[in-house]
Amino acid sequence: MNTSRAGRREWTALAVLCLPLLIVSMDVSVLFFAVPHISASLQPTATQMLWIFDIYGFVLAGLLLTMGNVADRIGRRRLLLIGAVAFALASFLAAYAASAEALILARAVLGLGGATLMPSTLGIVRSMFHGEAERAKAVGIWSAVMAGGVGIGPVVSGLLLEHFWWGSVFLLNVPFMVPLLVLGPALLPESRNPSARVDLLSAVLSLAAILPIIHAIKGVAADGWLLEEALYAAVGLCAAVAFVVRQGRVVSPMVDLKLFRHKGFGGSVAVQVTGMFGVMGNAIVITQYLQSVLGLTPLVAALWSLLPSVVVGAAAPGAAALSTRVGRPAVMAGAFLVAAGGFVGMLTAGSGSSLMPVLVAATFVAAGLVSVATLVTEYALAVAPPERAGSVSALVETAGELGGALGMAVLGSILGAVYASRVSELLPSGLAASLADAAAETLGQATVVAEQVGGPVGHGVLDAARTAYVEAMHVTDLVAAGVLVVGAAVALATLPRRLGRPAGAGPQAAREASSAAYGERA
Repeated sequence: MNTSRAGRREWTALAVLCLPLLIVSMDVSVLFFAVPHISASLQPTATQMLWIFDIYGFVLAGLLLTMGNVADRIGRRRLLLIGAVAFALASFLAAYAASAEALILARAVLGLGGATLMPSTLGIVRSMFHGEAERAKAVGIWSAVMAGGVGIGPVVSGLLLEHFWWGSVFLLNVPFMVPLLVLGPALLPESRNPSARVDLLSAVLSLAAILPIIHAIKGVAADGWLLEEALYAAVGLCAAVAFVVRQGRVVSPMVDLKLFRHKGFGGSVAVQVTGMFGVMGNAIVITQYLQSVLGLTPLVAALWSLLPSVVVGAAAPGAAALSTRVGRPAVMAGAFLVAAGGFVGMLTAGSGSSLMPVLVAATFVAAGLVSVATLVTEYALAVAPPERAGSVSALVETAGELGGALGMAVLGSILGAVYASRVSELLPSGLAASLADAAAETLGQATVVAEQVGGPVGHGVLDAARTAYVEAMHVTDLVAAGVLVVGAAVALATLPRRLGRPAGAGPQAAREASSAAYGERA
């Protein structure tokens, strides 16, 4: 094995690699505070607004494993540069989208570009850093950038929205891609695995399973069970069954079903999905509350939303230390219950209430779910055989992306459905039917209607919309709390306390797993 020490060239290359990674992770959360601006400009329906949020995460999650195989096959640097071009072009399309449909399409292309960037960056990191300690440090930096992007996305969004139009949150992506395209060919080594195979049918089936089912969920939340929703659900379920069957037959499956034979692995994946479900579901609810109900500016709302991170920074190491005494399953279950308690605490939020109780409740949610995320990846690696470490890491990360997208879709759909039902009862009498229908779509559109009408009636529309949103948020919070309680039960029931590590599945295996994730199978 090559054990040469990394020099200035390698560390500079790592910095270049972190630029697209930061942007990809930021794009998961950068729209949270742009909702009122997009609503005023494009006037999307409630369902379209959810797709604007969700399509990026679903395409990203659905194609991560596929693009890992593609990177192995054609070369990781080559796919990275192709993905950077696609991401930059899609950012232009999103920034200047003239309709909700155009923005949804651009966000889907952004998800495709992001799926090419993520596996390629980590695969290249592994090929550049050969020493064990240096590789672990480089992967740690990679992970920190990945997590940091999600956290700073709303703050960057808030800063831009203070001075520019909503499309600026997408144009920011472009200058970050330029250094990669200019310096990448000279700094980044090429690496590939010619024996890797890409199963295109599996990739198609995975998306054919995810997207129709989510479309059905959104439709049911908005209009109830109709024939169209039932057909979409049936198509998605059939594709999901076909996907699972195919994974058991192909030589190079996207998901190795044999992994689920190991005790605790399936439970780990379920815990990861549930945890990220709560993280992203909470984000989409609380950001709109801070901005559209309490009336904070995007920047002020973004800065206040960072407050829970002060406590969260201590929660993760504390959970890790406690797990050595009482076991990871018990700590994960307890963390789920803490987060569920935070969602229940959100019931104190009102249209004119103080900000602090909401932030305290949000802190409990964040601390609990970050603790779960900290423990579950290592647990999944420990219960699986060390020779499958790379595919395990990729699968767990994909589960997290899918869980986050599901959280935004399911909880966002519930939020929208309850809001529409309640606001129709609260709107002032005498409001034109077309305006009432617009106000019932989203809180953002109700704000636009209130500005158009003006006067006492406009104030009545805004008060009704804010009251309806808070009531819808309370229902959504209770649903989220229930899901996390189920997550706690899953952790206790499916995750054995004693890991029973196979030989070689110690910390070194975990480090190798991290650096082997997202397509490193050479």
